[in-house]
Amino acid sequence: MTDIHLQLEETTRRILAGEHLSPDDAVRLTNLREPTEIFHLMACANRVRGAFLGDRIEFCAIVNAKSGRCSEDCSFCAQSSHYNTSAPTYPLMDVDAMVEAAVKARAAGALRFSIVTSGKGVIRSRDFDTILEALSRIRQEGLLCCASLGLLDREAARALKQVGVCRYHHNLETSGSFFPNICTTHDYEQRVKVLDLCREEGIEVCSGGIIGLGESPAQRVELAVTLLEHEVDSFPVNILNAIAGTPLEHQASMPPLEILKTLSVFRLLMPHTEIRTCGGRETNLRGLQPLMFTAGCNGTMIGNYLTTQGRSPQHDVQDVLDLGLTFRNKGREREGS
Repeated sequence: MTDIHLQLEETTRRILAGEHLSPDDAVRLTNLREPTEIFHLMACANRVRGAFLGDRIEFCAIVNAKSGRCSEDCSFCAQSSHYNTSAPTYPLMDVDAMVEAAVKARAAGALRFSIVTSGKGVIRSRDFDTILEALSRIRQEGLLCCASLGLLDREAARALKQVGVCRYHHNLETSGSFFPNICTTHDYEQRVKVLDLCREEGIEVCSGGIIGLGESPAQRVELAVTLLEHEVDSFPVNILNAIAGTPLEHQASMPPLEILKTLSVFRLLMPHTEIRTCGGRETNLRGLQPLMFTAGCNGTMIGNYLTTQGRSPQHDVQDVLDLGLTFRNKGREREGS
């Protein structure tokens, strides 16, 4: 073995023994460049995922229940009213349409289902009452209910929990140091407060971001460390899918091995946290998509995303089976875990 391979083995041994990977060491791992080194890193991440989270993969799905006309200026987002994109724009779906989307997702293999709305938030509105009704009905369909509705207050969080929402999704999007390059209409602390509020109210937290926005590898590690500090339960990793009309439309794509290396570093940093791939995986990982699981991910989002198409969930099911992995079954675990 080379010195790098020996160092990776020692790092993995320490993580399996309960030690924490330091942010500085994580940044050093992002500097690996040789494919053989990255493959070894992935193998180490795969061992850590198996040791702490097992070989069960969890599928989740979403419905873009209210699209477009967002007042915020997030530079990657096709739904921002600040940019001229071809993203669909429509008001909130009715309850039956949201429930129908959930039922289809369950049939495709999703264990979790989230209602997502564009905009800064929907609390204190008729839309929020409609969403509460839809979530209540979706829970009755046997799915774990999640919601992604923007900024939240304590009263709204309690209302969501009362109808059965077990997890709230609110991405930090990127690191605190890079966030001003991505959004100017609200600050990072507003996002962080939502995570803490939900945890205080007994709702699990799903929060991550987008890699490939132009941030440095060190800033990707910074995002992961922030999520660790706020004890998120699930880390959704999106990869930028540059949308025409947004300020990032010409941003270069991340190479597939760079993505897999990043996922592996996240796993070594966060051995107990769910890490799932979401938007942009088809475009950026291409034929290497199955390797996201061998890079330490234990979940993925299936079906379509907010404004872009995903691939058939049948392909994701086959990837999991071909790798000798299994699926998380709600019936064998506590709800909300």
